[in-house]
Amino acid sequence: MDLEGFAKRCLREGVPAAEIISEMSRRIIEIKKIPAEYAERLAAAILEEARTTLRAGEVDDPLGVLCFEPSGVMMGEFGVGSRGLGDFYVHEKIAGIIGRTSAVVDSSSLSDSGVVQLDNSGVSDDAEGGDAHSNATSPKYLVVTVDGMHSRLSDFPLLAGFHVARAALRDVYVMAAEPVALFSDIHVADDGDVAKIFEHVAGISVVSELSGVPLITGSTLRIGGDLVIGERMTGCVGAVGIADFILTRKNAKEGDVILMTEGAGGGTVATAALYHGDFNVVYETLNLRFINACKALLHDADMVEALKSGKIHVMADVTNGGVRGDAHEIAKVSNVKLVFYENRIRKLTNPKVLEMLERHQIDYLGVSLDALLVICEEGVADVVKRAVRAAGVEIDEVGFVERGKGAELIVDGRRMPFVPRFRESAYTPVKKVVGESKPQNFEELRQKVKAAAENAIKKKKRILTALKGK
Repeated sequence: MDLEGFAKRCLREGVPAAEIISEMSRRIIEIKKIPAEYAERLAAAILEEARTTLRAGEVDDPLGVLCFEPSGVMMGEFGVGSRGLGDFYVHEKIAGIIGRTSAVVDSSSLSDSGVVQLDNSGVSDDAEGGDAHSNATSPKYLVVTVDGMHSRLSDFPLLAGFHVARAALRDVYVMAAEPVALFSDIHVADDGDVAKIFEHVAGISVVSELSGVPLITGSTLRIGGDLVIGERMTGCVGAVGIADFILTRKNAKEGDVILMTEGAGGGTVATAALYHGDFNVVYETLNLRFINACKALLHDADMVEALKSGKIHVMADVTNGGVRGDAHEIAKVSNVKLVFYENRIRKLTNPKVLEMLERHQIDYLGVSLDALLVICEEGVADVVKRAVRAAGVEIDEVGFVERGKGAELIVDGRRMPFVPRFRESAYTPVKKVVGESKPQNFEELRQKVKAAAENAIKKKKRILTALKGK
């Protein structure tokens, strides 16, 4: 529970101070089991701090650094973090606030990793996607990514660490980069057991040691310091890679074929299994097939040649909203249409995972499958399949790219729209209550979010102007 947030909400609603302290003390005692006198002192101090910081908006603040301007749209209400239409829209707005940078790949590309160039020798304007590969002196690229752990794995810290570390490595590998380091950031609420930190690091370390990518640094903090009570854990793992050339999602081309490796899911599928009581399915997610497939691709001589010559156009991990979400993003940034065969994707989905998802009426096309998508010229498809299968990972052709926009799914010979929902598939009982449907006032919410992003850009420009003058 966020005690500071509770205090501020009560103050805004005009609740008397004595009532705020009394109720806050009761909740603190419920969680912390501490003497009532100490709980009241803590509650009174929190109320004092909350009252003080609420006055920040009353002072002269020409740059607006003390004044937060709310949008009136709640995170959950708009589906932020739920890997659907609302989430995608917010990420587009984040990219707009950052703006175009000097990076080779930044947030505007909707890729999960960013890329900067390490030297200026032999680079062309088309560094992404293979066109710069033929230069006599190849530039080096630094690839950086960060992934948040699955929020519902707070009580399963080892699983949380394992799956978020694997996810971070995935995001580096799909840029055609070799990961060289991992780093972590772990936050546990004030009443969380210290052992959560250790198990989380142990989970990360399993992936680190099996992949040969060292975990080199990190941070450990409490969520909200003294002002948040409870046991919740959250955090992230980042990865750094080096590449001679890079791939991004925006290079799919008309006439390409789409290949996909077998997938058993990651943190999302593990969460679905845990909260539906299908505990044995969790073990299906504990593998490094994705990483092994990528290693095979980057170390196979024929594959390297295909990458250098620009015949491999996109590598992507099936994560954000499942195949539905990734198809939407790739088609949008590449300005083409992606067409998938449902029966072929089904065959590449782990049978135990698929059975569980369908038994609980969870759309397997709308959750992360931890599978690798490779979009390439038809002439090199066999090279890709041979290299991946040599690593003991199954792969097959699941679709193709054609002129047009968006994505389609072929089911029983019939084409149908293949679009992400407002939220990813509802894969736990709680998510089924929340639902997947788009709010009826979505357009109104979207306009408020847009206005909030524009306000942030204006504030950023004011501060930049002021600081440049100093």
